[in-house]
Amino acid sequence: MTNDVILSAQNPKVKQLLLLQQKSAERREKGLFVVEGQRELQHCIEAGYEVDTVFYCNALYEGSLPKTAHCFEVTEAIYERMAYRGSTEGIIAEVKVQQTTLADLTIGENPLVMVLESVEKPGNLGAILRSADAAGADAVIVCDPLTDLYNPNLIRSSVGAIFTVPCVVCSSAECIAFLKERGIQILTAQLQDSRLYYDADMSQGTAIVMGTESTGLTAVWRQAADAHIRIPMLGRLDSLNVSVSAAILLFEAVRQRELTQEQN
Repeated sequence: MTNDVILSAQNPKVKQLLLLQQKSAERREKGLFVVEGQRELQHCIEAGYEVDTVFYCNALYEGSLPKTAHCFEVTEAIYERMAYRGSTEGIIAEVKVQQTTLADLTIGENPLVMVLESVEKPGNLGAILRSADAAGADAVIVCDPLTDLYNPNLIRSSVGAIFTVPCVVCSSAECIAFLKERGIQILTAQLQDSRLYYDADMSQGTAIVMGTESTGLTAVWRQAADAHIRIPMLGRLDSLNVSVSAAILLFEAVRQRELTQEQN
């Protein structure tokens, strides 16, 4: 482990970290992404990710440093330039990407899975991951994404849930085959030809599938579904934010499962 001091914002290591934050192509090329904040980094390490480089500010950071990482001290001014947001306890790290596939997922006997097709906004995906963690979901599967899992906005909005919930990227066809092979029912959230969500049995192995707010799910998911569900809309608008909808549906599954346990 090295402990050097960086005194210039023009240092190549500072420039690389900023590029990793800003460009998905840079993250893919280097196989690295950025984690900011003590809590998020701790979740990342506990999930088995390898930390490559750490930048910390002595005036702001009070914790220990990963023993296997290259560590660099930076000034407050440089840290402020590097930090994606405020109040991150003075630590930011470059972490090696992990490629997780469907084959890596460990699914229990009665799984609860969140499936998202072509999610556009990293903030929404991060918020859904937080809800999935709170609901104890077995996995989040992202199909044909329009944002990468290591986008800084996603990591920030997930508050580290990207590391606490198994998350896989694949195609819709691969995901459908995976769910069908395991006998996991597919419930698609859609307005057309649907029943109210609380009338669907989510106490069994269930995958809740949601699409984009603008266009919803594609036909391949609507055709693969075992049932179509909807959230009642009693106002003048006809849709909710996708992360809010995901939370409602996930916790309906939690409610039904807890009720079933009580009855048994």
